[in-house]
Amino acid sequence: MDTYKFDESAFMDFSQYQFRTGLTARYPQDRAIEYLVLGLTSEAGEVAGKYKKIIRDNGGEFTEEHKEALLDELGDVLWYCSELATTLRTNLSAVAARNAAKLESRAQRGKIGGSGDKR
Repeated sequence: MDTYKFDESAFMDFSQYQFRTGLTARYPQDRAIEYLVLGLTSEAGEVAGKYKKIIRDNGGEFTEEHKEALLDELGDVLWYCSELATTLRTNLSAVAARNAAKLESRAQRGKIGGSGDKR
């Protein structure tokens, strides 16, 4: 695993994150959306795969090491979300606010459960 300095008490807003991580973006711009969507699903699959192995190899016992590994993969998911938002010419804060409003609306209308995008 890579070693890097991280202060868990530090917080970063989405705008800072999107700017800083955007400096690390290297992918073919002519196929950016395709690349980012595939990367996002790949990284989400890695989150699921790591957890699956916790169930299989560790009897579901969740350790601090497992938590750290999942958080690293979750960060990779966030990177792809951020870059996809950038490519779609919006910011991650707007995506987060839009999602929060959608979920709050569903909760107020008693539609959190169930299925369908337009509940």
